[in-house]
Amino acid sequence: MITRLSHLFLRTLRDDPADAEVPSHKLLVRAGYVRRLAPGIYSWLPLGLRTLRKIENVVREEMDAIGAQEISLPALLPREPYEATNRWTEYGDALFRLKDRKGADYLLGPTHEELFALTVKGEYNSYKDLPVTLYQIQTKYRDEARPRAGILRGREFIMKDSYSFDLDDEGLSASYQAHRGAYQKIFDRLNVSYVIVAATSGAMGGSASEEFLANSPVGEDTYVISRESGYAANVEAVVTAVPAEIPLEGLAEAVVHETPDTATIAKLVEWANANGVADRLGRPVTAADTLKNVIVKLRYPDGKSEILGIGLPGDREVDEKRLEASVEPAAVELLGDEDFKANPFLVKGYIGPKALLANGVRYLLDPRVVSGTAWITGADEAGKHYVNLVAGRDFTADGTIEAADVRDGDPSPDGKGVLESARGIEIGHIFQLGRKYTDAFDVDVLGENGKPVRLTMGSYGVGISRMMAVVAEQQHDDKGLRWPKEIAPYDVHVVIANKDETAREGAEKVVAELNAAGLDVLFDDRKASPGVKFKDAELLGMPLVVVIGRGWSEGKLELRDRFTGESEEFPAETAVASIIAKVRG
Repeated sequence: MITRLSHLFLRTLRDDPADAEVPSHKLLVRAGYVRRLAPGIYSWLPLGLRTLRKIENVVREEMDAIGAQEISLPALLPREPYEATNRWTEYGDALFRLKDRKGADYLLGPTHEELFALTVKGEYNSYKDLPVTLYQIQTKYRDEARPRAGILRGREFIMKDSYSFDLDDEGLSASYQAHRGAYQKIFDRLNVSYVIVAATSGAMGGSASEEFLANSPVGEDTYVISRESGYAANVEAVVTAVPAEIPLEGLAEAVVHETPDTATIAKLVEWANANGVADRLGRPVTAADTLKNVIVKLRYPDGKSEILGIGLPGDREVDEKRLEASVEPAAVELLGDEDFKANPFLVKGYIGPKALLANGVRYLLDPRVVSGTAWITGADEAGKHYVNLVAGRDFTADGTIEAADVRDGDPSPDGKGVLESARGIEIGHIFQLGRKYTDAFDVDVLGENGKPVRLTMGSYGVGISRMMAVVAEQQHDDKGLRWPKEIAPYDVHVVIANKDETAREGAEKVVAELNAAGLDVLFDDRKASPGVKFKDAELLGMPLVVVIGRGWSEGKLELRDRFTGESEEFPAETAVASIIAKVRG
């Protein structure tokens, strides 16, 4: 196919859009692939749509290769199935909800576990029908609080979601591994640098879950890895290495001290080192010797709320994402002045575990705060702290919580090496859901013994539209986009580099021969300057650029490799064969 730039619906821009923060957003808008319609909502123009369709095709090929079958379900969905699984409320504000003219509730689908479970229930009734994997490539909707970075984080986006149905856990494990392998092939074909990390299941439910994160400094996900063992996890899924408990016998008694003007950890440490605590420890007191008590309010989807106390070493901060993952589906809020007035035992800067437990506030500890550890912590009165308040002796919490920040140098949870952090963009997520959804809808088939068998599910997502931005993010250079040939809108970009009529006739001949060979050709036949054409060629990012200019009169043309930046001349009579070989090589 030949597309002439003189007729292509395209307008390239020289300046970055004012709202663009990351390279992929800037370049996809400047190169005319997408256009912003509203926050988190984008239109796909011809070049963008061609790239998007090619990404879809790569995904389809690998899904079909593992025996998955494509269907298409509606994006406009009734409330009732999501009510049955409680996700109508658990999704909270992220769900787009609407009513029809009769007042019935609907939503715009963020993901389709419920509907796929109901679809299989309606069609299959025998063990002989199983296993089955179904998938779709469809537009999804989530009301992102902070849509940003162009199509990397949108409110309307295109996703491949697939769902496996098996008779038993062994079958689910096989389906999960098949998807894991398919995803690796997809991302390898797209030339994406990525890592597979352990992840939390969140509102999806289920047991095992892994994320595929594309390495990128602009990624919103932080993950950690141990170079020694290969352990890798999203920070939300990191399980803290728990120290050994300390025997309680012989530990010093807890004593309340006057500690004026010590409402911060730094001030408390300063007081402790100046007032003999360091001498008793035989070393300087640090923030790690203090027990910080953070109070938050949890707001549940049904409207109920709860005050929660979190105790953690004073040298750690609460990681908002880890906390949210630990308390999901509740939303986390800070306490306001009214909350402190209603709970006078909460003395800012001096909150301790004793008052929390005595007043019925649920109190959870960082896993490092094990029985026998002694702490300097609040005594629940202004200007007073405990020294040597011992966990397991002087207070017993309601449980533990993974909410503290994870740092470089922390011990790896598998006991091998230390953790290093990096940033990534989520491009895929796979879940072993188990029977959460099949239980909700009684998805059974008759087993080989004639008794009902409850099916077990897996759920697997790939961000199609996001993938386009990820490739742009990882592959661009200072001149523009650089598409891998697997998903480039066109195989070859042909540029006429001067106004010589002979060169134009030669270009038409070359383009016709490339088209006859089955290549997709973008032909810059505009009557613009060579400089403008070259800048656009670099911005648009086709993998090969053919330049037909002055050298044509000498029987030569130039071939430029957009990835390597290298260029070489070919004799005109063999050039087309050489170009075809490079495209197909």
